[in-house]
Amino acid sequence: MNFIAMLRLELLRLRVRPFGWVLLALGIGWLGWNFTLMVGSFLASQVQRAGLPDSPGYVDLVAVPLLGALAQLAFLVVPLLGMSTLAGERRNGTLAVLLASGVPASRIVLGKYAALVLWLLVWLALTLAMPLSLAHATSPDWGKLAAATLGLFLMLASLSAIAVAASAFTSHPALAAVVGLLVGLGLWTLNLGAQRAGIDDGAINAIAMSTHVQNLLRGLVSSTDLLWFVLVIAACLALATRRIATDRERG
Repeated sequence: MNFIAMLRLELLRLRVRPFGWVLLALGIGWLGWNFTLMVGSFLASQVQRAGLPDSPGYVDLVAVPLLGALAQLAFLVVPLLGMSTLAGERRNGTLAVLLASGVPASRIVLGKYAALVLWLLVWLALTLAMPLSLAHATSPDWGKLAAATLGLFLMLASLSAIAVAASAFTSHPALAAVVGLLVGLGLWTLNLGAQRAGIDDGAINAIAMSTHVQNLLRGLVSSTDLLWFVLVIAACLALATRRIATDRERG
């Protein structure tokens, strides 16, 4: 089985599971309600902002906060979607069948990871469609919106890699969801104590996910932030691959 076949198989599994559609519908519904409130607040404050120099615009007050709301929801949704990628296969006995058929561990992990990211891209695209639907009536800062979208995509990709790794190391999907949630939240809040102590540019701040996501949400794109996400994704997928390879060796 090649990578494309593995990807298609995992996408089919995600598509036929009602749970994924329920999460998608509930998430979009909640984000749609937030979008309505943000637009109402934006319109209500237009007169006040008109007399202010360099006042925040549509992207600052609507689009970026909406993507921020998506980021908050992602900590729960991504682990729930990714919990069965490998733990579910192991629990049902189908992972042993895949390994016995000679499919490389890296292909299994990458196929399942890519399918999860593609599924989340649909969620991101539907969320982004809300502020874009009113872009013709405003003067959006396309550069800042692109940077914020890139930040959310990288965050979703990183959380997906964490979810796949958690699923690879556990035998029950529910446990994988808990581990993925705790690791994601831990990376996000890692620098909370340092910030309260007045440290904003230390090593612990550089390790935290929130530091890099917030930079992108502000429209700041740097190689350091991009490299952080690449390293997290690569490390998680490497750990998951090694775990599945160990399962193969144990038989």
